Amino acid sequence: MLRLDHLVVSGETLEAASAAVEEALGVPLQPGGAHDVFFTHNRLLGLADGLYLEAIAINPAAPVPDRPRWYDLDRFHGAPRLSNWACACDDLEAARTMVPDGTGAPVSIQRGDLRWRMAVPETGILPYDNISPGLLQWQGDLHPAAMLRDQGCALRRLVVSHPQAAALAAVLRLQEPMVVFEPGPAGLLAEIDTPHGLRLLR
Repeated sequence: MLRLDHLVVSGETLEAASAAVEEALGVPLQPGGAHDVFFTHNRLLGLADGLYLEAIAINPAAPVPDRPRWYDLDRFHGAPRLSNWACACDDLEAARTMVPDGTGAPVSIQRGDLRWRMAVPETGILPYDNISPGLLQWQGDLHPAAMLRDQGCALRRLVVSHPQAAALAAVLRLQEPMVVFEPGPAGLLAEIDTPHGLRLLR
């Protein structure tokens, strides 16, 4: 079974992505680190219920990867935005049958002590105009959310918008009441409860 794992805010730089999240939610992000394979880096925000949010961008100090970066970051431009979401599973091979074709083949990744396997398309672009969730399986007992301090933030609702939203929902069969699929232009909207009240992140 798939379960919501985290939200992804992309930016042309990590500083821009982090600033956009902090301005929208009114809370600071915590340091993350650098990813191997795709040579990106991130900063993090813990959310309630074992979820988290990451601000991510290409790491300018790292080498150029030998394949397209995940989350279509090679083509990212413009203002930072909530670009992606990810679901976790306990068996990546089995779960790949529960996501749209083109979600990708497993890639082993690590960041510090964290290790996981993630299905990544050869193009770096996820199905449904990059709106379909990334799929991953954590290796071992470590999870980012457990390593982040509580800042009083909780995801109330994630709205997944796409002209074929109903088809995407039917394929995923996701049992997450806070994730809703709505027809419309491709995009994501997160409603997040914060110490400053309900905030929206697009």
